Amino acid sequence: MRKILIIGSGKSTSYLLKYLLDKSSSESLFITVGDLNIKNAKTLIGNHQNAEAITLDVFDESSRAKAIKNADIVVSMLPARFHIEVAKDCITYKKHMVTASYVSDEMQALNDKAKAKGLILMNEIGVDPGVDHMSAMQVLDRIRDKGGKIILFESFTGGLVAPESDNNLWNYKFTWNPRNVVIAGQGQAAKFLQEGAYKYIPYNRLFRRTEFLEIEKFGRFEVYANRDSLKYQNIYGLNNVKTLYRGTMRRVGFSRAWNIFVMLGMTDDSYTIDDSQNMSYRDFTNSFLPYSPSDSVELKLRHELKIDQDDVVWDKLIEIDIFNPNKRVELKNATPAQILQKILMDSWTLSKDDKDMIVMYHKFGYELHGKKHQIDANMVVLGEDQTYTAMAKTVGLPVAIATLAILNGKITTPGVQIPITKEVYQPILKELEEFGIVFQEKEVPYLGYNPLNN
Repeated sequence: MRKILIIGSGKSTSYLLKYLLDKSSSESLFITVGDLNIKNAKTLIGNHQNAEAITLDVFDESSRAKAIKNADIVVSMLPARFHIEVAKDCITYKKHMVTASYVSDEMQALNDKAKAKGLILMNEIGVDPGVDHMSAMQVLDRIRDKGGKIILFESFTGGLVAPESDNNLWNYKFTWNPRNVVIAGQGQAAKFLQEGAYKYIPYNRLFRRTEFLEIEKFGRFEVYANRDSLKYQNIYGLNNVKTLYRGTMRRVGFSRAWNIFVMLGMTDDSYTIDDSQNMSYRDFTNSFLPYSPSDSVELKLRHELKIDQDDVVWDKLIEIDIFNPNKRVELKNATPAQILQKILMDSWTLSKDDKDMIVMYHKFGYELHGKKHQIDANMVVLGEDQTYTAMAKTVGLPVAIATLAILNGKITTPGVQIPITKEVYQPILKELEEFGIVFQEKEVPYLGYNPLNN
C-alpha cells in the first residue's frame, strides 16, 4: 500500500478524503489523517479499511517527523503559517508535499533544496488560489498558442451562500474563515492595471469602488479589488497586458453596507478595546460615535454617516443586531475586528440546512489578426450540505487529484510549484469536470475595461 499522510482535518477535507478513499483499493492507497482533534477525521473516514486517524501535534517535532517519515506523500491542510515546518521535514525525509495555500517567502526559499532532491512541493492548488490559476492559464495558453496577444485579464471569485439559502438582507453568510472577511483589503492599497495605467485604491475607498457583472441564471454581482492584482503578472506571462484586475465577488449592495464598518473603524485589528468582555453590542457601536446627552445610538450613527431611515443599509444594520443592549461581547482584550466578527457570526453563520456556493468569473481580452476579441468564462458550484460544501469540493478535489497525480508520476517537475503549467492543469481540470467543476465560456464583443474603474 502507498501511504498518504493528510495533516489537518478541517472543513475542506471532506471531498479530499472521499476522493482518496474511493480510489484507495484500485490505487493501493492507505490514508492517515493526523490532527490534534481527530473527531471530524474519524467521522469522515468511518470504518474504512484503508484509512486511520491519528492524534498529531504539528509542533511536536518527533511525532511530526515520525508521521512524515512513514508516508510516501504529505498533504498539509493546516493554516498557511504552519506549512513550513511540515515542508522542511518533507525535504529532510525526501517526501513530496501538497498544500492549497499561497506560496510564502519561507516556502519559496526551499525551492533549490526541493529541486536538488527531485521533490515536488505543490502549493496554491485549492480554489482561489488554485482553480483560478488553472482555468485562467488554460485559456491564456490557448489564445497564445494560436498567435493571440493578451491585452486584458480580469478574474473574480466569491465564496457565497447558495440562492436557496440566501435569506438575509446582506445576501451573505460566512462560508469560510470569518476573520479573513472582516480584515479583507487591509494592509496596503489595492493595486491593478487599467488600460495601461497603474491604479490604486486605499482601504478607506475600497468598498466604494466596485464593478458589476452578470452570470447567467445567477444574476448580478459586484466585485471589489484584491490587494495586489499584479502579483501574478509575470507568472501568468502578462507583462505586456494593458488591463489586469483581480477581485472578490459579493452580491450587489454588500460593499456599500460593509463600508459603514470601515468608516466607523470596526474592522480595525491593530488595537484592543478596554473592558471589551463587559460590553454589549450596543456599547461597542456607541464607542465609535460622538457623545450626546440626548441622542440615541441609532440617531447618532445615522447623523454621523448620513444614513436615511428608509435606506436599505439601515435595515441591514438593524438586522445584524449591532444596537442590541442585551447581547454581550464576552471577549477579553478584543480588537474591534474581533468583536465585529463575533457580532456577525451570530447572524451569518450557516445553519444546518444552509448550502454554500462558489462563483468564479474570468474575462480575457486579446488581439488576433488585427481584431480585438473577448472571452467570458464563469464557474458556479453549489454545496450539497454542511459537510460536502462547495468550498470543500473546490479546495479538496484539486488537492486530492494533484496528490494522486504526483504519486503516480504524472506530475514530475520538481521544486516549489503552483499549478500554471500544462503538465499540471490539463489533467486536473479535465478530471474536475467529472465532478461538475466546469467553466462555461463564450465569445462576446470586446468591451475593454469597465469605466467605473478608470
